[in-house]
Amino acid sequence: MSWLAPDVGGGFALRQSTWTGGAWTAPGTVAAGSDWFINWADFPSVVPVAGRVWAAHWLQQKPGDVYSYDVRIAVSQDAGETWSQPMSPHDDGTPTEHGFVSLVGDGDSARAVWLDGRQTSGEHDHSGGSGNGDSGGGGAMTLRSALVGPDGLKLGPDVELDARTCDCCQTDTARTREGLVVVYRDRSETEIRDIALLRQTAAGWSDPVPVARDGWLIDACPVNGPAVDARGDTVVVAWFTAADKPRVRLAFSANGGRTFRDPVEVAAGKVAGRVDVALLPDGRAVVSWLEDETGSAEIRAQPFTAEGPAGAVAVIARSEVARSSGFPQMVLVDGALLFAWTRPGDPPQVQAALARLR
Repeated sequence: MSWLAPDVGGGFALRQSTWTGGAWTAPGTVAAGSDWFINWADFPSVVPVAGRVWAAHWLQQKPGDVYSYDVRIAVSQDAGETWSQPMSPHDDGTPTEHGFVSLVGDGDSARAVWLDGRQTSGEHDHSGGSGNGDSGGGGAMTLRSALVGPDGLKLGPDVELDARTCDCCQTDTARTREGLVVVYRDRSETEIRDIALLRQTAAGWSDPVPVARDGWLIDACPVNGPAVDARGDTVVVAWFTAADKPRVRLAFSANGGRTFRDPVEVAAGKVAGRVDVALLPDGRAVVSWLEDETGSAEIRAQPFTAEGPAGAVAVIARSEVARSSGFPQMVLVDGALLFAWTRPGDPPQVQAALARLR
């Protein structure tokens, strides 16, 4: 688990704790700073890479516009006890946005995937569908990737994966039998913003594959990215769309993400998205999402197969649609699903719940 907390010296600290033996370890601090970029939707992470190698990322403000910031990555070789000097996986030096990072193990190294604004004007707004979420001029937001070794040093140049993407939707990654897959919200020249997937192959990165053709025409960023999980050749992707009305959808692939079956409807109507997905050993996929209720919201979860619902809806916790409620997370651990979310308040809290599988 990782989260941001106010630092005693001012600014913020990236904190982490490990779920082990049915309890959380004492929190540790990865890094802290007074010049960090803090945003409700573009948040840091701490992830296991291989063995005791961990990687962490956060965002550091640059002089200039409020949305001028860099990705910073540090690596630990002793399970979070000590960390390397932070570095940036990109070296363009532009005062633009670099964020919405996914970190995942790639051998004994960390693969970083992020949205890169080096071609944009640097202006931006995470307003979430207000009609003001575009890059404000210049070129398009791009999707890029780089490899960071266990010593915390960059291995080779960063590469462009997609030259035109949505500006501020989260990315996600998973590992199939063949290699990594990356999901993100794409952006066509005509402002269709549907979900796409890229595959890592022996010959390099594939061309983007549409997970589904929702046809969501929106001249803004919805700030509502997809989630992916994989096991062997099975890939599942969950996402939010509002091409006709707000919906949460799920799609299965049986060939490592090359093609997808027709999507399954998870929920529709008063849904706020903010999805996550976990693929169970029995082949079911559990989707979590935020359901908009009058004056409040609920974090809900439900198992599905490619044919439709495979269990009842569970209400994990009461929440809010406000930005301060963040993006609930879910992970499969020890034969159970571990949920984590932010509870707004004074002070706000990070809460968790363990759901045993049946």
